[in-house]
Amino acid sequence: MIRRVLAPLLSALVLLTGAAQGAQAAGYRYWSFWERQGDTWVYATQGPSLARPSDGDVQGFRFAVSEDSKDATRPRGAAEFAVICARTPAEDGRKRIALVIDFGTAADAPSGETPPARRTACARVAPDATTAEALAAVAKPLRYDTNALLCAITGYPQKGCGDQVSGGGRETGQPTAAGRTAGAAEGDSDGGLSLGLVAGIAVVVVLGAAAVWQARRRGDA
Repeated sequence: MIRRVLAPLLSALVLLTGAAQGAQAAGYRYWSFWERQGDTWVYATQGPSLARPSDGDVQGFRFAVSEDSKDATRPRGAAEFAVICARTPAEDGRKRIALVIDFGTAADAPSGETPPARRTACARVAPDATTAEALAAVAKPLRYDTNALLCAITGYPQKGCGDQVSGGGRETGQPTAAGRTAGAAEGDSDGGLSLGLVAGIAVVVVLGAAAVWQARRRGDA
């Protein structure tokens, strides 16, 4: 009797565990924002519409599929202010921001789209300009969603914004705006049931079924 009760429950546990692992493998296809500190790219703690870089700063953007900020892919190639802004002379009352724009690889591209070649640009903007304003000065058209999430730079990608994808890069639909922002910028989970929670529920069910069977057995005795 107990085998007949436990067998389907244990099978359900295996299925739920696999589903939870699959959910955890999901990521987001989005533009990540980076700041250059010395020779290292550091994931920005503010969005481009809030960050106000100083004259001589280097900032970068990378389009890729990432689970969260901890595994986000950095911009590639050289990123030296002196090189990027060599042909943009300083000007009184303006600041220069070096920008690295990495459109990613074909593996990260949405279906039917081809990523443009990586490019750099030197934006000469007002002293109080944000990174978003510097980007708009050299890389139009930009596209944002209703929650001010950066969706496209120079029109790439043509559609989509922070789309959730499976571990294999397949699109699984758009999460809520809050979910996209958290998954892309803060490394929160994608909103699904965690593996620990699913496993815990399954164990409780199994133990409960065993207790019921034992109680019935005592009653029959």
